Amino acid sequence: MNEDRKDARYHNAKYWQIGFFSLNNAATNLYLALMGYLSYYANSIAGFSVVAVSVILTGLHVFDAVTDPVAGFLLDRTKGRFGKFRPFMLLGNLIMAFSALLLYLTTHKISRYFRLAYFVTLYGLFIAGYTFQTVAAKAGQAILTDHPGQRPVSACFDSLYVMASYGGTALFVGNYLVPKYGGFTNGRLFSEYVLWVLAAAFFCTLLAMAGIAGKDTPDAIGRQMGAQKICVSDYWEILRCNKPVRMLMIAACTDKFAATVYAHTTVGVMLYGILMNHYGISGWIGVVTALPTLLVVGAGIRVAQRMGQKKALVLFTALGIFFQLLMMLVLLREDIHSVSFSLRHINAVTVLFVVIYILLNGCKSITNNMIVPMIADCSDYERFRSGKFVPGFMGAMFSFVDKIFAALGTAFVGIVMLIMGYNRRFPQIGDCVTQELKWMTLFLYCGVPILGWICSLVSMRFYALDQKKMYEIAQNLHQQELSKKR
Repeated sequence: MNEDRKDARYHNAKYWQIGFFSLNNAATNLYLALMGYLSYYANSIAGFSVVAVSVILTGLHVFDAVTDPVAGFLLDRTKGRFGKFRPFMLLGNLIMAFSALLLYLTTHKISRYFRLAYFVTLYGLFIAGYTFQTVAAKAGQAILTDHPGQRPVSACFDSLYVMASYGGTALFVGNYLVPKYGGFTNGRLFSEYVLWVLAAAFFCTLLAMAGIAGKDTPDAIGRQMGAQKICVSDYWEILRCNKPVRMLMIAACTDKFAATVYAHTTVGVMLYGILMNHYGISGWIGVVTALPTLLVVGAGIRVAQRMGQKKALVLFTALGIFFQLLMMLVLLREDIHSVSFSLRHINAVTVLFVVIYILLNGCKSITNNMIVPMIADCSDYERFRSGKFVPGFMGAMFSFVDKIFAALGTAFVGIVMLIMGYNRRFPQIGDCVTQELKWMTLFLYCGVPILGWICSLVSMRFYALDQKKMYEIAQNLHQQELSKKR
């Protein structure tokens, strides 16, 4: 890096602030992992059919997406004494806690005549809380730091927390709750699970608020917002003229669709509980591979710091496609059911599966989490282009496409289940392995991600915010701030 670049001034953050604020994503991902089991609760405990569950959840995901622009607009206009982001984080978490508790503990006790309306109402309330907290997570990067070398670090923390949230959840459910309660047909499993999530997510939210507290102040926000007044009509103009954010949205939504499909609870049951005939692996795999996966993520962060976030995203997306193809070949082996983490039964296929899983999961973590700091780049570009500081809108737009394509991913899995003949119940642990189920599992777990990543690579060819461009933008914005002070 050139000397003049070393001398560039940025609004830096301490690494503990970045790490703590990233726990906001951990809180929302804990709830997202919890809601991943909602289809099983709604089907097995509340008594809704597979068709009804798929339609309801898809419709509610669409409603979820519609709430994002509203939350983003409110966030952009907020200048309270308690900051711009922290009130949204706390309120969102409390709403999710209240609604999730009632959803899992009481829905099956409501009269069947009102049960569906009750379920939809509570889930709609949960969506409102989730929207508030996720918009703050995606928008907060813009105020936390503008240093190109620091922003990728948040992807490392996000990767760690996502693995902990989903891996810890899978381990907890697959190796503690399922054996304790005998599977997903026991309502007490969900009752205990929701209480653990409430406590852990609230603790993460408090730490995240502490992480951004030093930046989320009226002075800091006023320095970037100035006297601007944001109107709804401004959003269309921003979306029309800001090409980088459109390209990043395409990459984000295709990645989100793929991630929703391959991480769907039903796909996990099909892969680990039926094809591999050992559902407990779904929990242990996250624990066994956590440290080496973080080493892969660390390498990705170093690439992003040296070459820029765009090049890092492109490189690890391409590597993800390669390792996903290798994973497909491993899963096609006849002895895939012999994968075991017992020291007495570790064999060649286990080693092969674990090594490829580490490399693949590391690439997935980088591609999924690199999007968040790149949103802040798009926000800086908009301030450079038009003078408008709209982190709420940027975060809202990405939450919007996230949820729309999460809804489409959920609906897609539901449609596939119907085509396979699962119209009254979802696949259950221990079901017989058929050729249809085997190939559909491979398509959902391997094929869909490959298609999504190809679309992401195409969109990145038209994304202009590379390392050089972001340096120019940061310098320009800094000069503008100095001019205002004079």
